[in-house]
Amino acid sequence: MFFISKEAQQINDEIKDKELRIISADGEQLGIMSSSEALKLAENAGLDLVKIAPQAKPPVCKIMDYSKYRYEQAKREKENRKNQKQIETKEIRLSVTIDIGDFNTKVNQAKKFLASGHKVKVSIRLKGRMMTHSELGVDNMKRFAAELEEVANVDKAPKLDGRQILMFLSPKQGK
Repeated sequence: MFFISKEAQQINDEIKDKELRIISADGEQLGIMSSSEALKLAENAGLDLVKIAPQAKPPVCKIMDYSKYRYEQAKREKENRKNQKQIETKEIRLSVTIDIGDFNTKVNQAKKFLASGHKVKVSIRLKGRMMTHSELGVDNMKRFAAELEEVANVDKAPKLDGRQILMFLSPKQGK
């Protein structure tokens, strides 16, 4: 299997090299010949001449159906994108004055997010006089992390950033 580089490939008349190493459509080495001879061979077979290794001496070209190759390449890339797992970051907002019931609800929601493989951003927005008691918000964050320690790792510890306190959690591996 030959892998053609991602940059624009030279095909048919775009190939200006004097000598080329030619590979047939079934992978057989046809030897070194001029570009005009190789182009005639490709046209007689009803296929395209594609430069697959421009850095080689002499450059290597293959006789193939270029449009079919591009279609299969696009199909492979689409399949690879489909198989990639997208990790989303979900946000949970707490408050400095959160009560135990609401706190437990937020913990349970975070557990659901982490169980489905998402990262969790926990934030507390400080308003007005709450800025003077930011340590209460940090304590809430630490308590939140402690509740989730069996299912989550703390990626970024609670930190005051302007008027908010942020913390990032990720699911523990192997759970």
